[in-house]
Amino acid sequence: MSNLTERFPSWPMADENQEKELLEALRSNQWWRMSGTKVKEFERVFAQMHHAKHTLAVTNGTHAIKLALHSLGVKPGDEVIVPAFTFISTALPVISLGAIPVPVDVDPGTFCLDPVKVREAVTPRTVGMIPVHMAGHLCDMDQLQQIADEFHLFIIEDACHAHGGEWKGKRAGSMGDAGVFSFQQFKLMTAGEGGALITNAQDLYDQAFLYHNVGRPVGDKKYQHLVEGSNYRISEFQAAVLLPQTARLAEQNKRREYNAQVLDAEMKEIDGIIPQIRQEECTIHTHYMYMFYYNPVEFGGITRERFVEMLNEQGIPAYIAYTQIHDTPIFKQFVADLGDNYAFPNQLHCPVSKKIAEEVIWIHHRALLGDAESVKGIAQTVRELQASTKAKLV
Repeated sequence: MSNLTERFPSWPMADENQEKELLEALRSNQWWRMSGTKVKEFERVFAQMHHAKHTLAVTNGTHAIKLALHSLGVKPGDEVIVPAFTFISTALPVISLGAIPVPVDVDPGTFCLDPVKVREAVTPRTVGMIPVHMAGHLCDMDQLQQIADEFHLFIIEDACHAHGGEWKGKRAGSMGDAGVFSFQQFKLMTAGEGGALITNAQDLYDQAFLYHNVGRPVGDKKYQHLVEGSNYRISEFQAAVLLPQTARLAEQNKRREYNAQVLDAEMKEIDGIIPQIRQEECTIHTHYMYMFYYNPVEFGGITRERFVEMLNEQGIPAYIAYTQIHDTPIFKQFVADLGDNYAFPNQLHCPVSKKIAEEVIWIHHRALLGDAESVKGIAQTVRELQASTKAKLV
């Protein structure tokens, strides 16, 4: 069994263009977004990439969600629908504003919000939803928008996995009231940390800018703190690292698309492995994560956790899936604090999300940035591990 460590590109990637941008920022002596030029240029380019009028670069994706919620007027007691299967940061900003994140089940094939379950979860307290484009597969934005229009709900697209992704040719983040992105170390574009909020609404952008700039409007020289904001500003250095990545994202997405199809063809032939499906309406799937169900019965009873360790030992960057959010300790405490006077619309019954959380494995996107042979090597490793685990039973 050959180790694949050297077959996959390292991540993050850095090149001479990033070095050039960083040196320019360093030597400018303007390292602050309010006086520098890099953040403003990045915001312009990122908005253009995603067919949006405005981008606000911020400290991270979690803060981007909170800024969007705050700017849309979310208040204590409001309900905001979120996927039950997602990273906890989709829900935490809702809680931080005193509102209630309502976990709703997802589609078993795409792992994205199930519109049928969303409709069932709407109550008189519901003010909006945060669909997550899971692993880069975009949600069914047509059905979700129809529900939002019917019940007068906002949509914040959590596109933290979907830089450059598309649904029927429309870019991730541009279809809802706002879209949010993350630039954390693992993401498709990264500055180590960072985030962005995009929107086509001038008033939402203006309000978010105030909240992210400790309440001060653009050009303020008189310390006019108009709202109770905080400091969510990104630095010139982070923007300098991000700017060159905007030029290579499309090619990387194309490469991941191709290699994911190669890997799908191989993995679908392996008993006990079922990859995330791809709907044709998702015209660009960015494949932040290559996700698949794992059945231990077909692998000699080896647990999912041990199987991930075995993949790691062969140089494959694999991980278990997220815990569904209402099974995390922080959310359980949140539910306990709500007390008996509040009941979730679906009683927190999300069987699909539970199954995904308990059975799915994901592989980091850098494994899809090599050549087709390295990708086939992943499937071959899975086959060899399967053969070796079954042989031990004989």
